This record gives sequence, C-alpha cells and structure tokens, in this order.
Amino acid sequence: MLKTLLNFHRNHHTHPSYLGFLKGSIGMMLNPEGTQSVFEMEDGLLKSKSTQELLRFTSKDPAVDAMIKERYLQPVPDTPALGKLPKNTLGYKYFYHLDSMGFDPDYYRKIDVQNDTDYVMMRIRQTHDIWHVVTGFDTHPLGEIAIKAVELSQTHRPMAAAICAGGVFRYMLKEPDLFGDCLESIVAGYHMGLQSRALLSMKWEELWDRDLDDLRERLGVVPVGPHGGKLNVDFSPRSSAVADKEARAAIAEAMKKFTQNNPDAVGNDEGLNDHHDIGH
Repeated sequence: MLKTLLNFHRNHHTHPSYLGFLKGSIGMMLNPEGTQSVFEMEDGLLKSKSTQELLRFTSKDPAVDAMIKERYLQPVPDTPALGKLPKNTLGYKYFYHLDSMGFDPDYYRKIDVQNDTDYVMMRIRQTHDIWHVVTGFDTHPLGEIAIKAVELSQTHRPMAAAICAGGVFRYMLKEPDLFGDCLESIVAGYHMGLQSRALLSMKWEELWDRDLDDLRERLGVVPVGPHGGKLNVDFSPRSSAVADKEARAAIAEAMKKFTQNNPDAVGNDEGLNDHHDIGH
C-alpha cells in the first residue's frame, strides 16, 4: 500500500516526496542498519528547502565551491591495489577498513548528477567510508552518528540532521544506558567538523599514498575515539574550569622557576606576587 501511494505521489507531484522520506524513516526504525532506508529518506528530501540549504552552505567554502564547479568524481578504487601500499597511508587504511568489515566500496545508491546539489549529495555518498577512516569513527551505530554530526556541521546535510535526531530518540527509548554516549558522539563529531578543514573539499583519490597522520594534522582532524561515546575528551563546563586552573598553575610554576634561575632578569621582587596569584 505504501509503495502504491509513493509511486502515485512521485508521478503527480513536483514538490518534496515526503512519502519517500516517511517510507525510509519506517524502514530505518525497523532495521537501523539498513543503508537503503537512509537513501530512501534522503531521496525524499532532494527537492526540499533543507537540501537547497546544503548547497548554499557548502558552496560558501571556496575549496568546496571549486570542487562543485569541477564536478570532481572518481570511479570505484582498486582496493586490492590500495592494500599493497604502506600501512601508514590513507589508501591502505581505507583498504583495511573495507576489507575487515566486508564492505563493498560501490555500495551506495547512485545519483544522476544534473546539477550542483546532485553533485554534492553524490560526492558525500562516494566518500562516506573515507570520512570514517580520516575521522577515526568506526561503523558502530554511535560511530555512524558521530560521522553524521561531522557532516551536519560541515554541510548542513538534512539527512545527517535526521540521523542525529533519530539517534537521540533511539537511545533515549531503547538503550537509555547509552543515551549519554549518543549525545557525546554528536558533540564530538560536530566539534570535529567545526575545527577541521572541509572534508568535502578533498580529492582523496589523489592522496592514497599520503601518511594518514600527516593528512589529519594538515586537515585539523584530531581523532577522539572509535565511536564517539566514552571519549577521552570531557566537554563539560567543570572540565574547562579544571583545565583553566591547571594551565594557570603551570604558568605560575614556570614563572617561579624562571625567576629562580634568572634573578638578574627580574631585578627585584616587584610584581612577582601577581604571577604567583595566577595559580590561585
């Protein structure tokens, strides 16, 4: 019945296919691991204003805008060949990610690229698993949520927002013991996306032989955990206060050692109390 309504809707309407989005949403709830449901949801939003926002937002970055104008896309990589690269390279890490998980690099639903929006959507799909490798987030549901949070911060992709929101409801209702980890995954991914260079601007397929750690450093990507939850990074206000106090104490100790080792550089004790007060 739902399929019949969906086909009727597609044949008689030009506005966003919200029934397609609904179909995908139902499929995702029934099977959270089903990637085809994600594509159903996204295809249902292709003509929505939220998808238009994705293009407006991403094209503000000159490097991404250049990629859009070039329509840079690449064929499916020769993954066995990548597996022969040095183990520290992006190419080998990508090969290992796919091979260890039994993933097909050509798994995603294709889009016939007719315009800039089609291109952005297609490129995000094409490079999804590369983003996993670069960010260090794995394919655990929390890792996928973290990746979507990266996407959300860097592209405003509506599907990324929907998955993050769906994750919040899922863990709140079905796995409340992991609800905090879910929120932390979203925060970690969103923060990473804000801090790093636009991943959509990269011609990854020309960087297979590059050292992954070097690439991360140049991109400003600091991996924080395999799936976002239970990170080694504490984003709470209390942790910020503790870090600030520790930093001030370290400065005070450094100043103390400097004055002890270089008495002539100071001349007298005037103003030293101000430095010592930093640590309190």
